[in-house]
Amino acid sequence: MLATLARVATVRRSGLRPGPGSRRGLWTGRPQADTDNVKPLEGVKILDLTRVLAGPFATMNLGDLGAEVIKVERPGAGDDTRTWGPPFVGTESTYFLSVNRNKKSIAVNIKDPNGVKIIKELAAICDVFVENYVPGKLSALGLGYADIDRIAPHVVYCSITGYGQTGPLSQRAGYDAVASAVSGLMHITGPEDGDPVRPGVAMTDLATGLYACGAIMAGLIQRYKTGKGLFIDCNLLSSQVACLTQVAGNYLIARKEAKRWGTAHGSIVPYQAFKTKDGYLVVGAGNNMQFATVCKILNLPELIDDCKYKTNHLRVQNRKELIRILSARFEEAMTSEWLHRFEGSGVPYGPINNMKNVFAEPQVLHNDLIMEMKHPTVGKISVPVFSVIIQFKIIFEYFLDTCQLSGNKSFSI
Repeated sequence: MLATLARVATVRRSGLRPGPGSRRGLWTGRPQADTDNVKPLEGVKILDLTRVLAGPFATMNLGDLGAEVIKVERPGAGDDTRTWGPPFVGTESTYFLSVNRNKKSIAVNIKDPNGVKIIKELAAICDVFVENYVPGKLSALGLGYADIDRIAPHVVYCSITGYGQTGPLSQRAGYDAVASAVSGLMHITGPEDGDPVRPGVAMTDLATGLYACGAIMAGLIQRYKTGKGLFIDCNLLSSQVACLTQVAGNYLIARKEAKRWGTAHGSIVPYQAFKTKDGYLVVGAGNNMQFATVCKILNLPELIDDCKYKTNHLRVQNRKELIRILSARFEEAMTSEWLHRFEGSGVPYGPINNMKNVFAEPQVLHNDLIMEMKHPTVGKISVPVFSVIIQFKIIFEYFLDTCQLSGNKSFSI
C-alpha cells in the first residue's frame, strides 16, 4: 500500500522533478498573486527520518513556515518519544506532541528492500531529506547521501548526528545530556559550589535543531543559485561547542578555565537571581548607570560612589561583599513589591516564573505564544507556537496526522 501511495505521490509531483542541471527554484523573482497568504516555505517538501528531539524540532519549525513534512516512523513503535512519559494525553505522549505538529506520519520499515524503495521514491519528489542516524547506518541500507544524490541530485540532505560524520566519537549514539556533558555545557551549569547540573530543557538538542533549520534554508537558497542539492553535516557536539560563545572565548583567548556560577555571571556584577520574601527576582546591571539605578531602588545610595563598586571590573572583584549587601535588601520585600519598584527603571529585571506563571504572563499572552489546535485522537491541545513574528501575513495550518503504526489504515501523502 505504501509503495502504491509513493508512486501516486510521484505522479502527482512528476512535473516538478528537475532534470540534470535544472534550477529547481523556491521563487520566480516576480510578485505572486495573493502574496499576503503565501507561507515562506510553501511548496517545499521535506522527507523527515528523524526521531526524538533535535531533528523533529528542526522539521517542525520548517513545517511552521509552510513546508510539507512527511515524517517516517518505525512500524509498530514509531518515534521513541511516543513512549516518553508521563504525562500522556490519552495514549499520546505530550513530549511527542510538543515537537511533531505540522507533519504527516507514515510507517515504513527501512530495513526491508521494499521500504528502501519507498523512501527513494519519496526522496525523488522531495526538496529536503533529514535524518539523524549514526553515521554509516543509512548508507548500509542504501539511503545515505551518495545514494539519494544519485537519484535526486536536487535534494538538500541534512544529517544530524551526535558527534559528526567522522572522528573517534562518530559512532557513538548522541543524546542531549551526554553531548552537553562532553561539550562543557554541564560543567558550567549549576551552583557555584555544587555539582554539575543538566539544563532544564535539552538546549543542546534544541540548538542543533535550530542550526539544522537555518542550514537547510540556506541550502535551499544555494540550490536556487546552482540547481544542485548539497550535504549538511550537523551534530550535537559541534552545535553546543559553538554556543559556548564567551565562555569558550575566555579559555581560547585568555586561557581562563570556566566554572559554575549558579544564576550569576562571571563577568558582570550584579547579574543574577536574588531571593525575595516569597520568591526570586533576576536583576542585571550591565553598566554603571544601571548599577546606580539599582542602588537607588534598593535605597542603598551609598554604594554608588563606593570606591569598591564604581566600575563593573571593581564590582566583579568585590562580588561577594556586594552580593551579600544586595541580597539582604532584596529579602526585605515581596517579589511583587520589587517588580513595582523596578517598573520603568530601565534596568533589566524579572521574576523566576513557574510554568503556570509563564503562560499567565501578560507579555506571553500579548505575543500570542500559545495556540490551541485539534489533534485527531486526543482533541484540543495547547502548544507554544513559532516564536518569530514575520512582518507579513501568514496563515498557519496546524495539524498533526497520527502515524498509523499498524499499517492498517490509509495515508494521504
